[in-house]
Amino acid sequence: MTAPSSTETGARHTVRAAQAGVATNVVLALAKITAGVVGNTYALIADGVESFADVASSLIVWGGLVVAARPADEDHPYGHGKAESIAAGIVSLMLVGAAMLIAVQSIREIRTPHRFPAWWTLAVLLGVVLIKTTLSRRVSAVGRASGSTAVEADAQHHLSDALTSGAAFVGITAALIGKHSGGGPRWAAADDWAALATSPVIAWNGARIALMALHDLMDRSPGEQVLGPLRAAALGVPGVCAIEKLWARRVGAGYRVTVHVQASPQLTLAESHALGGRVKRAMADTGMRIQSVLVHMEPYEDGSPASDPPDAVGERADRRD
Repeated sequence: MTAPSSTETGARHTVRAAQAGVATNVVLALAKITAGVVGNTYALIADGVESFADVASSLIVWGGLVVAARPADEDHPYGHGKAESIAAGIVSLMLVGAAMLIAVQSIREIRTPHRFPAWWTLAVLLGVVLIKTTLSRRVSAVGRASGSTAVEADAQHHLSDALTSGAAFVGITAALIGKHSGGGPRWAAADDWAALATSPVIAWNGARIALMALHDLMDRSPGEQVLGPLRAAALGVPGVCAIEKLWARRVGAGYRVTVHVQASPQLTLAESHALGGRVKRAMADTGMRIQSVLVHMEPYEDGSPASDPPDAVGERADRRD
């Protein structure tokens, strides 16, 4: 039996992270809504509704990961990796929408007189914060290890839930302190003020993830943190005289690379082909999650540029080819 590749292993880990998010959010959403209704706190009810939105986002991420893992076919010769970026973009918009909904509902509740929350709702919120913070860290670790923007977006959604629950904890604590110190009914809305304060943070996280997804969809260059090691690996292959062009674009959790390698014009076609294969292997060994490398061989001439800076790469692409 053939051992699973690192790509297959990473795909399984990302799908499991999405599945764990779905299961956790369903349980927490039901617990928070029930506790909110019984304990007279809108912050918990709103938090539970937001957790159901988290269920939807985790399902979207799950679906995006499943589609992205499909192999290339006749209609999609470059694979289906962009499905991850699309899923991340949808989740980011849901984050922004959740932030707006929390802000609107919090303002509405602040203006509506209501009873003080029950003290035991603090224990529920504390448990939620601990669970969601732990889940966010674990899912974020999977996202970083796999390079998945969609999984990282899901981790940010879990973190936003932890933030709103933490704010509700602070607000309910303030409300109960105000109640016992004779502060009056105005303290009953303290948890709503706390929920309102978290909405800009959630919106900012959503906008940040949206920008990351947009960069992936627009094939933005990953920059020198990726191109630098790839260039160094190619230049380290015996027989490579210079790197004339180097491009990379993110597809799903990995990169597709195009490189123009300059070598001695005395090489035969077979020797050039073998040299290109060694360049591919060297780039694959960098640990940069390389999905494919397209090598274009060129004759080296004295005075040829050793490497184009990232901003100049596209300038001459059409002129010379």
